[in-house]
Amino acid sequence: MKIYTLSGDDGTTSLSGGRRVPKTSARVEAYGTVDELIAWIGLLRAYPENESRREILIYVQDQLMRCAAALAADSQNSASRKILPEDDCLSVLEKAIDSMEEKLPQLRNFVLPGGNPIVSNCHIARCVCRRAERTVLRLRLDEDIPEIVNKFLNRLSDYLFVLSRIIVSELDIEEIKWIV
Repeated sequence: MKIYTLSGDDGTTSLSGGRRVPKTSARVEAYGTVDELIAWIGLLRAYPENESRREILIYVQDQLMRCAAALAADSQNSASRKILPEDDCLSVLEKAIDSMEEKLPQLRNFVLPGGNPIVSNCHIARCVCRRAERTVLRLRLDEDIPEIVNKFLNRLSDYLFVLSRIIVSELDIEEIKWIV
């Protein structure tokens, strides 16, 4: 099978189920942004500082692939295969967040992202996650999108923020608070 099919040269792509839509459609934008997030999580997984978190980051990527598949499913085609995030995906993230937060001082201010490449990349992934959430919410205004996709993206952005904070703590980097 060749990677290039030539069928997208006209600016369209296929949803699962076969219907062609413009590559500029809200649905393609939504699953494309989730795809970008999957790549950012892959970058976070590559850092040696995240070796102990490798399994959960792979789990996150798998759940995001499921989100993208749900977004790519053709709601107009009942034969289109629905793949959804796992039922316990929210509790998995919540347990990971709680475990990290137990080791962190309570935060009463916003923080300025950065201070280290891995911390900066956590914040970039968090921002991409929030953008993915917004694109899915816009899509949900007109299309039937499973609510679990939004819930997972919302929880994941929280996870990524706390991940950035725990890495700051583990690396003994100054967390710069934004105070006005």
